[in-house]
Amino acid sequence: MAETFRTTPEDTDKMPSGIPYIVGNEAAERFSYYGMSAILFAFMTKYITDSAGQPALMSKEDATAWVHTFKGANYFFPVLGAIVADVFFGKYLTIMSLSMVYCAGHLVLAFLDAHTGIDPKVLLGTGLFLIALGSGGIKPCVSAHVGDQFGARNKHLLEKVFGWFYFSINFGAFFSQILCPWLLTAKDDAGNLRFGPAWAFGIPGVLMGVATLLFWIGRRNYAHIPPGGRASIDESFSKDGVRALSGLVPLFLFISIFFALYDQTSSRWIEQAERMDRVFSVPLFGTFTADASQLQSVNAIFVMTMIPLFTIFVYPLLGKSATPLRKIGTGLFLIAGSFAMTAVFEQWLEAGHKVHAWWQIAGYVVLTAAEVICYGTALEFSYTQAPPKMKSLIMGLLLLSISLGNFITAGINSGIKRLPPGGQKLFEGSAYYWTFTVAMLATALLYLVWSPRYEGKTYVQGDDTAAEPEASV
Repeated sequence: MAETFRTTPEDTDKMPSGIPYIVGNEAAERFSYYGMSAILFAFMTKYITDSAGQPALMSKEDATAWVHTFKGANYFFPVLGAIVADVFFGKYLTIMSLSMVYCAGHLVLAFLDAHTGIDPKVLLGTGLFLIALGSGGIKPCVSAHVGDQFGARNKHLLEKVFGWFYFSINFGAFFSQILCPWLLTAKDDAGNLRFGPAWAFGIPGVLMGVATLLFWIGRRNYAHIPPGGRASIDESFSKDGVRALSGLVPLFLFISIFFALYDQTSSRWIEQAERMDRVFSVPLFGTFTADASQLQSVNAIFVMTMIPLFTIFVYPLLGKSATPLRKIGTGLFLIAGSFAMTAVFEQWLEAGHKVHAWWQIAGYVVLTAAEVICYGTALEFSYTQAPPKMKSLIMGLLLLSISLGNFITAGINSGIKRLPPGGQKLFEGSAYYWTFTVAMLATALLYLVWSPRYEGKTYVQGDDTAAEPEASV
């Protein structure tokens, strides 16, 4: 006998009962994703072998292109997942089905050093494709599923729950970005790897299984909004749909350049950190040397600190002047500042100076502030600006902007590799970082011209009214 579920949000002015399951699922799923992606660059440049078990290491340009092609694919599939959810199966079934695909991808990666006779690059490509399909496909559905739990009486809690949702992402990311690089690189007294790629890629797979189970357990607490079918397609071409798309698509293009810079924390920032002094002294615990890949974890710490800081203190202090579009614009300028800092650090390294990783951590402070102000705001803003039957599609398009940003980075690095030696030197060292900094500043200035012209409406599930947002910069 088929289970039946609620198809409307709970009639309450409090937090919906299904939110803890969704937030817990997100924390475990993000552990799996960030743990796996944290070690990709290091694995490809230091540990990958051929089918005979001999080292087959990639260059930093090739590894960067692989990392950002994977991330680009990961954020491309959300559009397909959104269409499947909105038109055919609904968000819950789409999330459950693609979570199984996601788990299969992790299982493939767990065999990377099992000497199966299959070229590890083939296994790597297969596993990354399945993860990109599964992870990407569920992304817009999960964030839209969060919003679907709220109706007219508790819509005032949306900002708070999206803050929790974003907090859970970084809670999972922090622990995985500490643990997985250690699993990959830890050695015993004889100098042999204690765990290696099988454990480093396998543990994230286990957490993805936990995430899927947790989401299934909470099924009776959710509002299962039915798929819109043809109505979802029709709404995309309605007056409201066209207005939403025409207003949000330009915004997503600006955000794509943001992520062309931001996601290099999992590639070029790691490469830079490998050449820094990473010995840290901790009172009462002595000194330790951090792995270059582990430095990414400070981003998660700063996010978990800054979300309550901005939500409780900064935004209320600024009042109505802190509109969503102003926040996003501020983030665009901040991300440019963080890359300008890495360019300066690179100049110091080029000059032969000893540069401590504390400097890169300072860069992470600025980068994280940009992330919280820009992307955290864009998540909530995009959901509220989407008509009811277009929620997943709009969230998918937001994530597609991240895909575009990563494909831009992958394309630039592939292009650099194909240049003659003289041309490659134009983009080496600090010049590489300055190129992205200038591109981001130009994008931010264009945003200042566009944003005052934005017009849109706010929609939540169960509320038939639509109010003009407080836009612009």
